[in-house]
Amino acid sequence: MKRKAMLWVTAAVAVPILGVSQSNGNGKSTSISGWVIDSSCAYTKGLDKPISPACAKACAKNGSPLVILRDDGAIFLPIDSKTPSSSQNAKLLPFAGEHVKVSGTEYAHGDSHGIVVASIAPDRR
Repeated sequence: MKRKAMLWVTAAVAVPILGVSQSNGNGKSTSISGWVIDSSCAYTKGLDKPISPACAKACAKNGSPLVILRDDGAIFLPIDSKTPSSSQNAKLLPFAGEHVKVSGTEYAHGDSHGIVVASIAPDRR
């Protein structure tokens, strides 16, 4: 009887831990190109590219999340794959206001797009 109780306790602890550590598997590998722009300008001003790198950097330093505005107008929010997650602004700040090529894992939720950035580089078009 004691052994059965230990088995239940082990299962009760192990199953939630396994659930937290495994991905739900809905991400897909992708490459996109677009502008690194602050989220506020992307939504409220309807810009198709940043006004200037200085403006995008100032907004980011003031707390506005940087996003990637793909050439077709889709907005990708750079996200962290870790829990607890952290802001991705530091990774994107050197590219603020620039056209970039990004590869990583895309996650979709409704019409929203998130991307875990694996690599980012200037896209000299």
